[in-house]
Amino acid sequence: MPSLGEIIDYCDTRLNISAFDDYCPNGLQVEAGWEVRRIVTGVTASLALVEAARNAQADLLLVHHGYFWKGEPQVLTGMKGRRVRELFAAGLSMAAYHLPLDAHPELGNNARLGELLGFPGGAPVNADGLLWGCELPQALEAGHLQARLEELTGREPLLLSGGSHSIRRVAWCTGGAQSWLDKAADLGFDAYITGEVSEASYHIARERNIHFLAAGHHATERYGIQALGEELSRHFGVEHSFVDQPNPV
Repeated sequence: MPSLGEIIDYCDTRLNISAFDDYCPNGLQVEAGWEVRRIVTGVTASLALVEAARNAQADLLLVHHGYFWKGEPQVLTGMKGRRVRELFAAGLSMAAYHLPLDAHPELGNNARLGELLGFPGGAPVNADGLLWGCELPQALEAGHLQARLEELTGREPLLLSGGSHSIRRVAWCTGGAQSWLDKAADLGFDAYITGEVSEASYHIARERNIHFLAAGHHATERYGIQALGEELSRHFGVEHSFVDQPNPV
């Protein structure tokens, strides 16, 4: 049976967390036990996910969105206090990997989203590895790309049309990266996929002739944490299950 330290060391190294200046601490955030037999993965460490991991008798909860974000109160009171109290009561440790899990070339949210959408040769197109893109072998209509996203995520993406043109080059960044729509247009992409949308996105898409698709922050970031959990299960011989707590955002 692997120790908690062995699993965390593996994740920290595999995801190269030292290379990122993030908005939260990456790695172990709550230590409540020492051995790991069962891992539960999920997107956000909400109270509902913590309770689901407790009910699954997990020893480690592994998430993309953890706690202790920059700019938020650091005291363990109220909502955060209840979540952490539940972790300790269940003997459930928790680790979180944010930007390192977005950017990873194999396990990352962007890598997995591109692969699952059938985008060939997807790769980072900016220095930090968070904005990805590729050229499609055949042009797609914007509505067809919207349908492909809906089939994958189980929810209808918001499509803001950038004109009547078809899509040969597509860029994407999972989560809340709507501010990079301009960057995708600068780089000559025909369409841009992310999770969230802002009021300005509508005007940028129209005026810069780029299709914009907002497929959901949660919905686009379910895949990296699952891939990490599955790799840990194979490598360490531990049980793993992904628990999805649906979120319409």
